Amino acid sequence: MTTPSDFPTIILHADRTKAVLNHHPWVFSGAIKAVRGDPAPGGLVRVADDSGRFLAWGYWNAQSQIRVRLLSWDEGEALDDDFWRRRLARAIAARGEDNLIAAGGTPQAYRLVNAENDYLPGLVVDRYGDWLVLQALTLGIEARKSLLVGLLDELLHPAGIYERSDVDVREKEGLSPASGRLTGQEPPDLIEIDEFGRRFLVDVRLGHKTGFYLDQRYNRQLLGSLLRFDPQAQTRDVLNTFGYTGGFSVYALDGLARRVITVDSSAEAIDLARRNVALNGLHAADEDFVVGDVFQYLRLCRDSRRQFDIIVLDPPKFAQSARQVESAARGYKDINLLAFKLIKPGGMLLTFSCSGGVTADLFRKIVFGALVDAGREAQVIQTLGAGPDHPVALTFPEGEYLKGLLLRVV
Repeated sequence: MTTPSDFPTIILHADRTKAVLNHHPWVFSGAIKAVRGDPAPGGLVRVADDSGRFLAWGYWNAQSQIRVRLLSWDEGEALDDDFWRRRLARAIAARGEDNLIAAGGTPQAYRLVNAENDYLPGLVVDRYGDWLVLQALTLGIEARKSLLVGLLDELLHPAGIYERSDVDVREKEGLSPASGRLTGQEPPDLIEIDEFGRRFLVDVRLGHKTGFYLDQRYNRQLLGSLLRFDPQAQTRDVLNTFGYTGGFSVYALDGLARRVITVDSSAEAIDLARRNVALNGLHAADEDFVVGDVFQYLRLCRDSRRQFDIIVLDPPKFAQSARQVESAARGYKDINLLAFKLIKPGGMLLTFSCSGGVTADLFRKIVFGALVDAGREAQVIQTLGAGPDHPVALTFPEGEYLKGLLLRVV
């Protein structure tokens, strides 16, 4: 039987144990005083203080700045196959039909496993109908990918599991991008999903993230509700920037907006946005689907004195690391400043940041700065974030990557 003494031990500096004691799941290289034993890449390690007292279990990667991803703070817990089965089962059960994730109808597309926030660091699993899409973001998960795929197959019996581990963060783990079928059937070219009665075609092979922005599900519904309960909806013009495959656009058109313009730099995404609008029996003119740079488009609208009743700003991640936060802040300020200048008095702005390094407080300050420079006034109607299928562990504030504000501009 394997005992704790059989595992390599990572000794932390005396002043660097607090985060681990508070159950933060990351141990950075600078926190490590010594390594006892020879930990295997992706292998299990014991984390201890400088007196040798046990702190946590985790898995090791000498190539990453995050040397250890923590899994358990129970010294007596065996990190065997059944440990991974229990963790997966717990995450899946949390998305059961009897909880708030299913409010308004059982969703066909949602996040099943949200990495550190579901206490499975480095693992993301999304569901699209009968298919699962998996991201192995760390060496420890990569080393256990076959085990995890087998357990997901056993627990959920999907038609197939497809991998989309083609993300930049893997490079920081010493891993190459990976994608393709892992088990079961190949997914179709496009999977059709239903979201609160709206239908969308999703490309899980080549689409952004795992194919669709699942984290924006409730914010899309909110936009639809704003228009549905607006007696003047049929006079409203909506601008959906960084519109991808038209998620917000479908809800706006279904909410009876007069006109919805969708802008994205990807011709493929805009083509799928057209198809998603048509799939829902809705109509938008061909010129309302714009392939182009959002910053340039906003400036053209400003220069032509174009105005809108509602603008959605849902840009991609501007800051990939802490070093990029300053430049990201400039980008967020620029697009929000332009948007404030384009919104009619009494209009609405839904503005978002998905950059983990940009905190909610910093994002609000950026938007405030843009508002002041635009010479406008605005009220915060609602603070926005990801849906309940994207829980955030209270000990891991970095997990709250999606920040948003619904503003009324006066």
